[in-house]
Amino acid sequence: MESVKLSSMAPKKSKFARTVSKVLHLRTASGIAPEDDVQKLKSQEKFNDGEIGGKRTVSRPESLSTKSDEKYRKNNLGVEALVAKLFATISSAKAAYAQLQCAQSPYDVDGIQAADQLVVTELKNLSELKRRYNRKQFDPSPGTALVLAEVEEQKSVCKTYEIMGKKLESQLRLKESEIMYLEEKLEESKRQNQSLEMRLNQSGQLYVLDNLRRSGLSPSHFVAVVQFTVKSIRTFVKLMIDQMRTAGWDLDAAANSIVPDIAYWRADDKCFAFESFICREMFDAFNIPNFGLSNVSLPEKSNLQQFFFKRFTELKSVKAKDYLTQHPTSTFAQFCRAKYLQLIHPRMEASFFGNLQLRTLVNSGELPDNTFFTSFAEMAKRVWLLHCLAFSFEPEASIFQVSRGCRFSEVYMESVAEEALVSAYNSYETDPPVAFTVVPGFRIGKTVIQCEVYLCQTETKLNH
Repeated sequence: MESVKLSSMAPKKSKFARTVSKVLHLRTASGIAPEDDVQKLKSQEKFNDGEIGGKRTVSRPESLSTKSDEKYRKNNLGVEALVAKLFATISSAKAAYAQLQCAQSPYDVDGIQAADQLVVTELKNLSELKRRYNRKQFDPSPGTALVLAEVEEQKSVCKTYEIMGKKLESQLRLKESEIMYLEEKLEESKRQNQSLEMRLNQSGQLYVLDNLRRSGLSPSHFVAVVQFTVKSIRTFVKLMIDQMRTAGWDLDAAANSIVPDIAYWRADDKCFAFESFICREMFDAFNIPNFGLSNVSLPEKSNLQQFFFKRFTELKSVKAKDYLTQHPTSTFAQFCRAKYLQLIHPRMEASFFGNLQLRTLVNSGELPDNTFFTSFAEMAKRVWLLHCLAFSFEPEASIFQVSRGCRFSEVYMESVAEEALVSAYNSYETDPPVAFTVVPGFRIGKTVIQCEVYLCQTETKLNH
C-alpha cells in the first residue's frame, strides 16, 4: 500500500519540478537572473573589469555569442532556401523540356519556340542561383522563400505530368488509329481470302472427267468427285464457324448439342462436329433417286443411269450461281432451296445477319446476292453432282456411316486426326471406338470409299 501512495505522489512532484524548470529557463532566455545571483553577477563584472597583472581585461558579453548563433542560423536558412529554389528551377526546366518534346510531334513551330524560350529562361535562372551562392547573396526572408520555392516545384511537377499525360493520350489515339487501320486491313484480307477460296472452289474443274462417257465410268472418277465435294463442305464449315464467332456463339455448347459428351483430342477438333452436322443434313436421302424431293418425275429404270449422267455433265462445268440464275425452277434449284431451309435454322440466320431476309428470298425462289449463300450453293452443287454420278453407275453407288461406339476398321474407316489414331491405339488394347462419323463413306460394287471418323478418348461416354 505504501508503494502505491508513493507512486501517486510522484506526479505532483514531477509537475512541480517541470514548472520550476520552465520558469528558470524563461528567466535565462530573457536575460533576467534570479535575485540570489545578482550580487554574484555584479562582483564577477567588477572582477572582470579590474586589472590583472597590471592590465585591464574585459570579458566577452554573452549577447555577442547569441548574435553569432543567430547569424549562423540565418545563413543555414538562406542556403536551404537557395537549394529549394534550385530544385524548383530544375523542375521548371524539366517541364519546359517536356513541353518542347511534346511540341515536336506533331510539329508545332510556335509551341517549339515558346518551349525553347522557357528552357533558356530556366537555364539563366540556374546560372543566377550559382552566382548568388558563390557571393553568399541569400534571400533576406529565407522562410518565405523556402515555402514559395516548394510551391513552385510542385507546380512544375504537376505541369510535367500534365504534359506527359497529354503526350500519352496522343500516342494512345495514334495507336487506336493504327489498330482500326489494321482491323480494316484484316477484314479486307479475310474478304479477299474468302473470295479467292470461292473462286478456287468454283473454278476447280474436274479435269479427270472431261470428255468422259458413261461407259467409261470407274470408281476412281467417283473418288475424285467425293474429294471435290468434301473440299467444298469444309470451306463452308469454316465460313459458318467464322459467322458463329462473329455472332458471339458458344462454339463448345453448339458442338456439344450436335454430338454430346465428346472429349476432344484438341480444342480445334470441335470443327469436325460441325462438319459432321453439315454432311448429315446435306447427304440426307442420298440413297433415294429423287434425293428426297417431291413432285420430281424420273424416267424408267432402264434409262435412269443415262438420265443422271446427263444431269451430271450439264452442271459439272457451270458455276452454281450462274446455273441457278439461268434455271431458277430446275430440279437442282429446288434441291438447293430445300437443303438451305433444312440446314440453316431461322435462329441461326437471324443471329448471323440480324434478320431473315435471306430465308425470305430463298423461299420466294429468288437468288440472294450473299457470300454465305453463294458458298452454300457451291457446296450444294457438288453434293448434287456426287448424287447424280452415284446413280450413273450400275449398280448405283451407296452411302454408309458408322454408329457411335463401333470399333475402328482401317478397311471402312479413316481417322480425321492421325495423332488421335496413334493415341487411341495406345489407350485401348483393341481397335479404338468411334465417337462419330464426320464424312460418310461410299460403296461402288466391290469398291469401298472409307468414311472419315473421329475416335474416342477414354473419357468419352459411349452409352448414348
